[in-house]
Amino acid sequence: MAAVTVREVLYMYSVVRQAYERFVSVCGSPEQAQNVVALLVWLDQGTISAIHFVPAISPDAVAVVAWEANAVLEWLHSQVPAVPAFPVISALCMQGGVRIDPGFFTIHQDIVVRGIAHFLDGAGKFVFDDRLHVLLRKSETGLVGNPPELMAPYTQPVAVPEDCRSMFITFSKGMPPYREEIFEYFREKWGDCVVRVLMEKTKGGLMPMYGRIIFKTEAIVKLVLNGKRLVKISIGHRQIWLRKYVPRPTKIKI
Repeated sequence: MAAVTVREVLYMYSVVRQAYERFVSVCGSPEQAQNVVALLVWLDQGTISAIHFVPAISPDAVAVVAWEANAVLEWLHSQVPAVPAFPVISALCMQGGVRIDPGFFTIHQDIVVRGIAHFLDGAGKFVFDDRLHVLLRKSETGLVGNPPELMAPYTQPVAVPEDCRSMFITFSKGMPPYREEIFEYFREKWGDCVVRVLMEKTKGGLMPMYGRIIFKTEAIVKLVLNGKRLVKISIGHRQIWLRKYVPRPTKIKI
């Protein structure tokens, strides 16, 4: 049996790509649009799902769908117990014969996150690749032949380096959470997603001011930030700030 090519995967997810472009054009943030699309893809239960309606609905409706999906994505790492309502997404799913139970989100946050991350780390890397879609359009119009990038067998992308799936964290002065508390915070919400937590090495009894979280996949970093540069969460009434880890030429040892 012939291997599925990248071109075939792009065709398979053509509606998903159209929805992504609608979200970007209306909302402006590629990072948030990718997360929204990944959530809607995960909601697909094998029949016509909400994402299939996105390319044809009005810009105002697209904005509402994006707002509802982003509210759910933000809730995933918040301490609010109940998932926010998403009536428009629910209505679109019902048109495809799929009923969403909001209670499932509350009980199974880890399954939701794992499903979204699976798409972001897998097919999503091709669906959201603008360069591949430029090549696809040129190939379809005869401007180029069959680019090797499109004819290559589709394979799951290899694991990215630790730096690409890490977050730099800072704490309020004198109020850092314990390493185990940070680990447990994400494990309780999102399951087995953290590789390890590193803390600043201090002397003389001083409290650490910063640290680093290394996740198992790059998608978790994208979900935590959701298009923002800096995100704040609370762990045991102590606040920590998270941003994407950017290695320096001379790294701080932690």
